Amino acid sequence: MSTTANPADGTEISYDASGDGPAVVLLHGSALSKAIWRGLGYVKALEGFTVVRVDLRGHGRSGKPDASPAYRMGLHTADVLAVLDAEGIGRAHLVGYSLGARVAFSLAATASGRAASLTALGGTYRPQRGEVAKVFFPGYLEALRSGRMEAFVEGLEAAGKPVDAATRQAFLANDAGALAACFTGTEEDPGLPEAVVAQLALPTLLMAGTRDPQRLEDSRRAAAIMTDARFVELPGRTHASTLAPADPILDELVPFLHAAS
Repeated sequence: MSTTANPADGTEISYDASGDGPAVVLLHGSALSKAIWRGLGYVKALEGFTVVRVDLRGHGRSGKPDASPAYRMGLHTADVLAVLDAEGIGRAHLVGYSLGARVAFSLAATASGRAASLTALGGTYRPQRGEVAKVFFPGYLEALRSGRMEAFVEGLEAAGKPVDAATRQAFLANDAGALAACFTGTEEDPGLPEAVVAQLALPTLLMAGTRDPQRLEDSRRAAAIMTDARFVELPGRTHASTLAPADPILDELVPFLHAAS
């Protein structure tokens, strides 16, 4: 494990870099951590690449500010750039899930020279006001503001969204106050205008589940307006089940990364 600091606000960012070859940055979703990529088999499948797994601010072993302005998108993207600089990486393939996909979209738009390609898994470029409650449950923010991650997990289960043992462990490892601030920052994020997305010319792979309607629609739209983008449906998958099982995603992702390298 390595750490670096965001030069803008000093927040410490934890990451791991392994392997050799073109760099691939893996960016996880909300309430998760960099551990998911190894646990689900993505790291092993990316042999022949330098794999950089980042704990987004507010998650894993990275710093956990408790105020929503600390989760503005510009700070998220600066975190990733700080990691690339620390590792001496000029350009990298960006692979993001959910929140990580939004960070990847923004980074591709604001620092295009650092992005070799973009892969968005269950991701979007649009504003997210109201979307967090749809993904988790109404009242999620109040549950987090109680200071108990257990209340967040209990709310999910009461909403008919059972949590498997591994995901439960990942959720309970979070700091409730920091996660509340992160989600509030997500709700406040204006996203990217379509005019900006349409100008992104890097190779792009977009994947979303057929039971994840908003991300499905947004991914189709992005593929339609971008100059070098392809959309792949994930039959039967919800937003929560986007990443696993991994084989159908890796069957698309690995050849895409090789072709874009």
